Amino acid sequence: MLWRLCALAAPTEIPEATYRTKVSEVRVTFSATDRYDHPIANLKPDDFAVVDREVIVRNFRSFTRAEFTQLNISVLIDASASVTPHYREEILQVIDLLSRTAGVPEEDLSIASFRGLEAMAICKGNCRASHAIEQLPNSRSTGLTPLYDTLISAADSVPQNTDPQARRVMILFSDGEDTISKNAASDAIESLLANDIQVYTISPGRGDNAFLQDLASATGGRVFRLSEGASKVAEAVLSDFHASYQITYKLPYHSTGFHPIRILPTHDLNLHFRCRRGYYYPAGRQ
Repeated sequence: MLWRLCALAAPTEIPEATYRTKVSEVRVTFSATDRYDHPIANLKPDDFAVVDREVIVRNFRSFTRAEFTQLNISVLIDASASVTPHYREEILQVIDLLSRTAGVPEEDLSIASFRGLEAMAICKGNCRASHAIEQLPNSRSTGLTPLYDTLISAADSVPQNTDPQARRVMILFSDGEDTISKNAASDAIESLLANDIQVYTISPGRGDNAFLQDLASATGGRVFRLSEGASKVAEAVLSDFHASYQITYKLPYHSTGFHPIRILPTHDLNLHFRCRRGYYYPAGRQ
């Protein structure tokens, strides 16, 4: 049985999130960029190697450009963060830029926000910026922030019958702070991995938040600050969408437990790869 996954290229301090299935062949979806963060359009299979636990994999059963034909985008807004007029403006610009792009059908764009313990669906379909502006949060919310719980709920609400050729993306506007979730940070990451969702985070602050960094890295997404602007965020999402690759290879060994994966350059050391952190091989399989 085939397993679709991406892997993290560097370890994190958050406990390993797992994504379980029965596998005999591994499929890795990833994106490649150069030193300037520009997508690589002419990558060759000998330009990189996969490290599956301690096994170096160079012989791939297949190597192709990813066959994604459309984006399924969820925008999640943490209204407990600093919601300034500039914050609202950048959110609207991201939505507008992505919604005008070919490959993003109206019905595959949804927006939700949460403040305190309440989550609010702003729209699902009909999410062009002009329709969403009146419902976006316009003031800072005080009190509790169940970020991890909300991420799990949002991930689980993505329809399971989505077109397999659609890439699932979440754009999270948040400062990354959680004050009351029943679930842990690792549970939120695991839920997003299990639902095959790639997360791009946008923080309104100037500092780096460890959870946002881990969340984006684990799911193969990217981290941005609001000051970088909406156009850069939208460009990154679309670049990764159009310049993704897939490889498959034989499971190196049937060892129970988590298999971390890294993708490393073999010739050009300035290449960077983004993908999920790995996969879990269940007990009792041969």
